[in-house]
Amino acid sequence: MTDNRGSNRRQSKVERVIEEYGLDGFGDTMARRWTAPEDSKSLRELADLMNQEVLDSAFHEADVDVLEGEVENMYTLLTDDDTTEGMRVQAKTTLESKNIDVDQLLSDFVSHQAVYTYLTDVRSVSKESKSTDRVNSVIQSIQKLRGRLVAVIERSLTSLQNTQKLRLGDFDVLVDTQVFCRDCGTQYEVVQLLERGGCDCDGEPNSE
Repeated sequence: MTDNRGSNRRQSKVERVIEEYGLDGFGDTMARRWTAPEDSKSLRELADLMNQEVLDSAFHEADVDVLEGEVENMYTLLTDDDTTEGMRVQAKTTLESKNIDVDQLLSDFVSHQAVYTYLTDVRSVSKESKSTDRVNSVIQSIQKLRGRLVAVIERSLTSLQNTQKLRLGDFDVLVDTQVFCRDCGTQYEVVQLLERGGCDCDGEPNSE
């Protein structure tokens, strides 16, 4: 067990869960997979992976043999929004029949915010520079596509003007691409969304 007596820092939830469920090395795994140059995992994906490890550990602690894919399926039944209440209750009953404390288990599941706090505050991991480079690259790509779209529309409209097939005075072509988030109900112009780091979901930094 980690000795925190010499430090004023309070142990984070992720640290506690890693310790209590014997997930040694999983903190390194999350840090590595979050900052991987290619195919990096989002905070939500990392939280799901850790929670599945917690569930798997609970199975082994209860001396329960699990089939391939059973942990992932059980986790989905416990947490997925599309799971019906009846299916969720049945999943909890199944776990309780195997002497697993379901309430404690669910309480020990970590959120993506908890993973973010652990990675940035405890492990001092940052992917800001990489994230910024990727965002800038996307913005440049969008602006180039937008410029080409404007040029194509201008040429087409001018051609129709010149052949008397379109009544149109002196004109400008404006391309406005909006992104609407169905979860938080906010809407932003796509470049503005990228520059501000995300929508209003959770009020968290854009670190996925």
